[in-house]
Amino acid sequence: MNQSDYTYSSIHNDVALKIASSLTVPDLSSLSCCSRVWREIWGSDCVWEPLFKQRWPLLYEGIMKDPNFKGWKGFYIKQHKEMRDQAESVIKFVEQCSKSESLQVKDHLKAVECLKSMRFGFKDVQMLLFKPKLNVLLNLVGLHYCLNILRVPASDVKEALESSNISDRQVHVKWWKLGRWFYGFRMRDEFHSRCLSLVDLATLKDDTDVLGVLHRGAIHEVLQVQISIVNSTSSLWLIQNSQ
Repeated sequence: MNQSDYTYSSIHNDVALKIASSLTVPDLSSLSCCSRVWREIWGSDCVWEPLFKQRWPLLYEGIMKDPNFKGWKGFYIKQHKEMRDQAESVIKFVEQCSKSESLQVKDHLKAVECLKSMRFGFKDVQMLLFKPKLNVLLNLVGLHYCLNILRVPASDVKEALESSNISDRQVHVKWWKLGRWFYGFRMRDEFHSRCLSLVDLATLKDDTDVLGVLHRGAIHEVLQVQISIVNSTSSLWLIQNSQ
């Protein structure tokens, strides 16, 4: 037995499983490279079943109707690949729509709707869309989806943004509202402008529900919505004229 195996043998099996169960998927993969016995722990259903349940609770409920189901690690990896491929389709869609560094709000909302139809979970967004290398508009799509569709608590989203090192990324949001009528005359259109970080949007540290404006788009009294990246030499637009 090599040194790493000997080190493991001094740890009770229950303790080893508890250690493995507390790790993230990337850390588990690293652990499996340490020794043969840790690789056996890595392949255990006891480790992968709770990970699957946490990431895809609705799918887990369906699978549990089969009491004899086994192979959680393989099923987790298969499901992750499917979600990764679906996320890539959304990423490519947004990037293709913004080749000229402009994106219509209908396309932004379509990307959010795609995540909904794919039944993305909070963990899926964290792992696949909350990435610093992605365009901040894609981060924003994930943020919008988590808060407005999944109804994830703002504190959990804030923690996810910070752990992904994207919380300080900023956007500049502008929108124009139809002027109000006053004694038979319509007043000048109202202009609103907010410069916000992603964490500001998540925790609503503002006197206006900016995400609500984005979620509704340019309808009713809102004539136009525009989003640009702060400190960028070019602007990324989210524009749609009123119906």
